Amino acid sequence: MNNSEVDEVEEEIFLRSVQFNALLIQHYYMNYVYKTPCMVSSQTGNKWIMEVLQGNDSRCYNAFRMQKEVFYRLCSDLEVQFGVLGSNRTSHIEVMGMLLWCLGQGCGIRLVAERFQHSNETVSRYLGQALDHVCKLGKHIMRPSENEFNGVASEIMRDNRYMPHFKDCVGAIDGVHIPASIAPEKQIPYIGRKGIPTQNVMVTCNFNMQFIYVCAGWEGSDHDTRVFLSVLRDPEMNFPKPPPGKYYVVDSG
Repeated sequence: MNNSEVDEVEEEIFLRSVQFNALLIQHYYMNYVYKTPCMVSSQTGNKWIMEVLQGNDSRCYNAFRMQKEVFYRLCSDLEVQFGVLGSNRTSHIEVMGMLLWCLGQGCGIRLVAERFQHSNETVSRYLGQALDHVCKLGKHIMRPSENEFNGVASEIMRDNRYMPHFKDCVGAIDGVHIPASIAPEKQIPYIGRKGIPTQNVMVTCNFNMQFIYVCAGWEGSDHDTRVFLSVLRDPEMNFPKPPPGKYYVVDSG
């Protein structure tokens, strides 16, 4: 190869290097410097949720699966018990709206982000905070009331079919399988007799049809007995054990 051919090869390599660097600069500029705005809808999340809450009662129920007064009470209780969610730009009510919309409609973070006009990162962060608050509130309110296990339940007392046979019964325990959205590589432990990924949830209720204890998160393949025994053996689970002579009714599981 003579000198002229070497010069041509070097020139071609140089030009290709320049072109490659130019493409890198363009890519960086378009993605990190001159970014096209994404969430630009005039119907922001706050505007939309205020429209729903101030509109027909059915709109609130259809969107958040609860009545307006229940929605406002939930927001108020969470704020009083555990502090304000959100920020200067995102209100406490909007954050709860994101969570209830996500749970009530069964949608993912991307759809919540589009509906409320926030980034995926912002929505993910707020949903995590709201879930923490709701779980804490659940532990606070789903528990036996004072003197729950004293005396005989009025529902037993006034029904001749159950009195006096169940006079010492204080409630019922049962399990339920809730469909769960699990990553494919992690689904196997959650697939049990239902044939789909589920969580095995153990609940305890009193005769007023109120939940007084809930244990969630177990894989769907776990047997009800295993969930029940784990709750009994772990003091940190705070299971409301009945006093001597009292009992819960359960099924064979």
